Amino acid sequence: MSDSTLSSNSPPNAQSSLVQWLEYWQNIHATAIDMGLERVRPVAVQLDVLKPKASVITVAGTNGKGSTTTVIASIYKAAGLQVGLYQSPHIQYFNERVRLNGTPVDDQLLIQAFVEVEAARHVCGLTLSFFEATTLAAFLIFEQQNCDVWVLEVGLGGRLDVVNLIDPDVAVITNIGVDHVEWLGDNREAIGFEKAGILRQGIPFVFGELDMPASVQLRASVLDCSVYQVGRDFQWGSVAPLNLDMTPNTTDEHVTFFESPYFYTNAAQTLRLPVANLALNNVSVAITAVLLNKIDVSYHAINQGIESARLAGRFELQTYQWRRLIADVAHNPHGVDFLLKQLTVYCKKHVTRHIHAIFSMLADKDIATVVDMAKGIIDHWHVAVLDVPRAASMEQLRAALENVQVTFYPSIAAALEGARAAVEDDDLMLAWGSFHTLEEVYAQRNGVELLN
Repeated sequence: MSDSTLSSNSPPNAQSSLVQWLEYWQNIHATAIDMGLERVRPVAVQLDVLKPKASVITVAGTNGKGSTTTVIASIYKAAGLQVGLYQSPHIQYFNERVRLNGTPVDDQLLIQAFVEVEAARHVCGLTLSFFEATTLAAFLIFEQQNCDVWVLEVGLGGRLDVVNLIDPDVAVITNIGVDHVEWLGDNREAIGFEKAGILRQGIPFVFGELDMPASVQLRASVLDCSVYQVGRDFQWGSVAPLNLDMTPNTTDEHVTFFESPYFYTNAAQTLRLPVANLALNNVSVAITAVLLNKIDVSYHAINQGIESARLAGRFELQTYQWRRLIADVAHNPHGVDFLLKQLTVYCKKHVTRHIHAIFSMLADKDIATVVDMAKGIIDHWHVAVLDVPRAASMEQLRAALENVQVTFYPSIAAALEGARAAVEDDDLMLAWGSFHTLEEVYAQRNGVELLN
């Protein structure tokens, strides 16, 4: 049980920096992750954020939440609406988590929200975890900025995540894989039960996989939700003659990831859509959520929103010192499977002699499995321990990386430099394994000093 008494730490104020506020929230509560809504709810009531005037779309899932929420928000922005987008975690800057019309909010807006969250939690005599405090701040900003739409990404699970304080108008579960087993359970049924906690009585529910766990089906049935499932109620794929079978191949979605143009279809309409920068399955889920929401948007806004949607770290092709670098946040077997499918397609289209991985993971992830999945594709591993509390140790990494070509380094920055020195013209660098891995890669690439 967490300590809910007030911290003796002296809080920052309106003149403090964002860094000072973030450090304060990291240290004020007894645990970094404290799932449950009853302790944080009084603070949300005090802030008056529980019943937003805006339309709300909440997105849960093991992978694909970031891409899906990005596309949804981009479509509404293209429609001329004021859009609040909340995502986590960030890669380079905390402000990435809270966006207004696609732009990260500035430090001062966050600081003012933190001042109000601190005052509210003090009135309630409660502490807040980092995630709780920062999520409430996002809600407050969206309400104060009179957003027409809130697009909310669940941080962990669904049922007990602080995002679930807000009742959505449309609920989305992108997919269900096995991750965060210490909090959510070690099988899809248990994890599905937690994620289905975002459902509400009678609302539309979009599910982005062909295989829906019984726990999710039961929750949707009990709440009389209108269910829209990929492959059954909506489909996506490359444009084809009408006499061809257009059933989407969601188990092998890499086949159409790079195809252009493509279609989206449901019982009411078929839309010919532009090239997407993000995974097609997630784009189709986003389109469905938008079409089911109470706010009407035009075909033009859908098109423009899809074309404009970008998200760092999702098979993101960059260069580093004139060599190709792909950055991807894949960090669990479900996500790695999709990454490797994308990589296979990419390598068929672009000459790639050797792949050099810049790699590290967190200790609570399934390191052995994801390494085993990638062994046949990656030629050389450049590995370091992450500079974060939850980092996998050197011993864990060494154990998982037996019998592969691997070089160990003192930091991810050094690993990136080692990989760059090793690659030649037709080689490819792949940075992956954790959001934190990409944070250090981007910082090195951009010449930014990380704040620890």
